[in-house]
Amino acid sequence: MSPTALRASVILRATLGLLLTIHGVYRVYDGGVTGFGGFLDAQHVPLGPAVAWLVTIVEIVGGPALILGFLVRPLCGWFAAELIMGILLVHASDGWFVVGGGRNGMEYSVLLIVALIVTAMLHESGQKTRGPTA
Repeated sequence: MSPTALRASVILRATLGLLLTIHGVYRVYDGGVTGFGGFLDAQHVPLGPAVAWLVTIVEIVGGPALILGFLVRPLCGWFAAELIMGILLVHASDGWFVVGGGRNGMEYSVLLIVALIVTAMLHESGQKTRGPTA
């Protein structure tokens, strides 16, 4: 990978990690884990409150790990699956647009999923799962 492509992949990975970390930290700060767990219960997700805490903890711990280049592919897979569930449970019913042509739609989640897939693909298959390189 060229030095420019390497820097670009690190910037993308770090941005994704930061966004996901902020999401989890804010959920705890705002007291939203309980509400998230209740929502999951209402959607018939087994052990909704425990799943809410698991998702939140993985965001808070996994986001910085992603930034640092640890477990890049598994974390990208986890976060993509989490976002797909968010689309299925919440955003799909609100349509495509987040703002403008609608509200709370799935376009932002789709963008994050694609960015996670690209990040996982850029992570060299022969490379160890840790370290600051792409």
